[in-house]
Amino acid sequence: MVKIVCVLYPDAAKGHPTSYARDSIPTIASYPGGQTTPTPKAIDFIPGQMLGDVTGELGLRKFLEDAGHELVVISDKEGPNSALDRELVDADVVISQPFWPAYITRERMEKAPKLKLALTAGIGSDHVDLEAAIERGMTVAEVTYSNSISVAEHTVMMILSLVRDYIPQHDIVRSGGWDIADAVSRSYDVEGMQVGVVAAGRIGLAVLRRMKPFDVGLHYYDFHRLPKDVEEELNLTYHPSAAALAQACDIVSIHTPLTPATDTMYNADFFAKMKRGSYIVNCARGKLVDTDALVAALQSGQIAGYAGDVWYPQPAPADHPWRTMPHNGMTPHTSGTSLSAQARYAAGTREILECFLEGRPIRDEYLIVKGGDFVGTGAHSYDVK
Repeated sequence: MVKIVCVLYPDAAKGHPTSYARDSIPTIASYPGGQTTPTPKAIDFIPGQMLGDVTGELGLRKFLEDAGHELVVISDKEGPNSALDRELVDADVVISQPFWPAYITRERMEKAPKLKLALTAGIGSDHVDLEAAIERGMTVAEVTYSNSISVAEHTVMMILSLVRDYIPQHDIVRSGGWDIADAVSRSYDVEGMQVGVVAAGRIGLAVLRRMKPFDVGLHYYDFHRLPKDVEEELNLTYHPSAAALAQACDIVSIHTPLTPATDTMYNADFFAKMKRGSYIVNCARGKLVDTDALVAALQSGQIAGYAGDVWYPQPAPADHPWRTMPHNGMTPHTSGTSLSAQARYAAGTREILECFLEGRPIRDEYLIVKGGDFVGTGAHSYDVK
């Protein structure tokens, strides 16, 4: 028997949904570039229903219990006396989501001698101490690409909302007003602006592709330069550094992986290099951005607007300054957990578990760490030595 501890966000305040706005979601067989969507042997859920909360259980319970394994689903994950700390002691597998990250630290690993697999239901595994996992010979995996397009769509929504100043205009209507001059006093067209993406991986490239029809200039920076034919297709301008890109762009979209080298790389010095009145969107990780420096840049007008779907810590405390800073369009890390995305990352989580439990190889593109080293996607995204 294998014990699987699954850490998911709590059910909605009004309870787990009993009905849905739509009866179905589109079926997607593959992602851009040809990678197929998850291919588990079966699923025990209806695509388009809530799977990412505690009651949803990622649709795993029947599959695991029928095979004789133990599934423990919790949301309490903070502090030394949390349910996670109690359950992790004899766990073989831990699953969590980037939107409700269970921080699998070196200390927690040391208290969990049986732990063999840390699995991210979604993309992004920086909530796991990857160096400690390498030293222990653990496997770290994620459902690569499952919600990349979801995040890209959210990013484009945020870019348009910031530049057109949509949220204050909507607030005017909700409050019963009709103050057109107030509503448009910070509203601009995106057309003709210079849009830059830092880290043009799956999400960053998808953002660039989706912004092209808006007749903007497109820029990017990445450790790994894109193929020449892609640069020509999208008429991309490559920059040798994130700072160089920031100087040229009106809008900067952050998709940088969080590593020790990128921690708070978007700071006062970076903001000072940007054009006055620029916009920033961050759907990567909150800890990439210096919290107080961002607030100051918005207050001074150096940055015209900031929209982010990621925070540090998560969940953010009620008094987090990003909740009330001027000209913000923050969301509570929902970009990658739409009901459409949940169907894919739940299926991918089951596919990975099937492979792990049956001793079959896990897809290379799902692997971050295995056998004492970065492998697969991990070698591309995290290992920058």
